Amino acid sequence: MGNRHNVFISYHHANDENYKNEFERLFSGIYDILETKAVSDGDINPYIQTDTIRNKIRDEFIREASVTVVLIGTETWKRKHVDWEISGSIRQTSHNSRTGLIGILLPTRPDFGTEKFTINTTPPRLYDNVKSGFAKIYDWSNNAQSVQGWIHEAFLRRNNINPDNSRDSFAQNRSGSSWQ
Repeated sequence: MGNRHNVFISYHHANDENYKNEFERLFSGIYDILETKAVSDGDINPYIQTDTIRNKIRDEFIREASVTVVLIGTETWKRKHVDWEISGSIRQTSHNSRTGLIGILLPTRPDFGTEKFTINTTPPRLYDNVKSGFAKIYDWSNNAQSVQGWIHEAFLRRNNINPDNSRDSFAQNRSGSSWQ
């Protein structure tokens, strides 16, 4: 199948760990089409400065990645680390080139399987990049060929379309039922 990519997985740890594990099991394990990496609980000291945390995410976890996959559960949009991971992924630095970006709607969401996604319960920075054409959002699939195709297209798009990283970073996790 070719086109093997290093993928960084951004997700809501408390809610969606099972899907992250399943994604890795399927696409790193069984089909062996991806190298995957994610920040796990305990990997980064939560008490260091926000800028230091953001730089660590970028330089230590996303560094090798060519595409970032955001697993979108019901509350993923609220998470500051997801926002920072998306922001770090699409930033071009002297050490790291930016990654491609896609979102995958998890079956736990009410909009799963409806052919469209609910904007205001999707991570805002991901939505900005869908709007700009830099990113796309898909429904969860176990089909290795489909997923590999989405990831490869995102990889190709990453240098043809400029990402939108203009939104202010989250200072803390959000609450409420939507961001708009």
